Amino acid sequence: MVSTLTTSLADVASSGATLRAFLHGLPGVDRVGADQRAAMLGTRSIKTTAKAHAIDLAISMVDLTTLEGADTPGKVRAMCAKAAHPGDGAPRVAAVCVYPDLVAVAAEALAGSGVKVASVATAFPSGRSSLEVKVSDTALAVAAGADEIDMVIDRGAFLSGDYTKVYEEIVAVKAACGDAHLKVILETGELSTYDNVRRASWLAMLAGADFIKTSTGKVSPAATPSVTLVMLEAVRDFRDRTGRQVGVKPAGGIRTTKDAIKNLVLVNEIAGDEWLTPEWFRLGASSVLNDLLMQRQKLATGRYAGPDYFTLD
Repeated sequence: MVSTLTTSLADVASSGATLRAFLHGLPGVDRVGADQRAAMLGTRSIKTTAKAHAIDLAISMVDLTTLEGADTPGKVRAMCAKAAHPGDGAPRVAAVCVYPDLVAVAAEALAGSGVKVASVATAFPSGRSSLEVKVSDTALAVAAGADEIDMVIDRGAFLSGDYTKVYEEIVAVKAACGDAHLKVILETGELSTYDNVRRASWLAMLAGADFIKTSTGKVSPAATPSVTLVMLEAVRDFRDRTGRQVGVKPAGGIRTTKDAIKNLVLVNEIAGDEWLTPEWFRLGASSVLNDLLMQRQKLATGRYAGPDYFTLD
């Protein structure tokens, strides 16, 4: 049954008309219901041993990120050291995410650590460049040592209904990734509706995305619980229909341990515990790691560390 469904979905992108018909034929999202369920799940309380496990799991899912114009090789090396050895027996993070020109620095610093090197590409954060530039940007990052590519879709094309252009760009970038995993950034804060978030999620998955990601972190709102819920529903339904599992990465606005744990609850309740691993769920963040480490130490010792105990990123 799955193979038949996969074959039928492969025909969806055979023309712009069929792709549009499929995406607009997806069930609509009940915005009020999604907001209410996300808010309700956000009230779940996790204590003691379960909380300690959740904190370590969240740390292992972090894509520790620096995407500033003032980034330097020294800053990236320091971040890589922290990513591989957060301290006090905490697990290493999942990945370090940097601009393409700093991939080689991160790859050298993380060699043998088990931490992946991720790189934004494809004219991040706007996504507004030629396909040739986007493919070249991706290929150069992979050649420099990137294990994962975080690409941005052309939101202007998507919002104007040119789904074929968005689909074909994702397919081309996926091909340029080679063995590297592809995370497709939807920039949900610019998509206006939850229906568009669902459509963009399915479009990215149909085109071959290994992960779908909420945001660049440069646009507000970013990774809201409701948007993450809609995307988790999409990957769950996509696997039910095709047999292929796709990961989810909320990014932007995740700053506290409470934020991180709320996301883990969403994953467990919406997609299922098969997504509760760094292979299938990531937290894109630049500041949440310190709060996770502080809360971890509080559980272990009964007291908080001073503000200068952990390095600032």
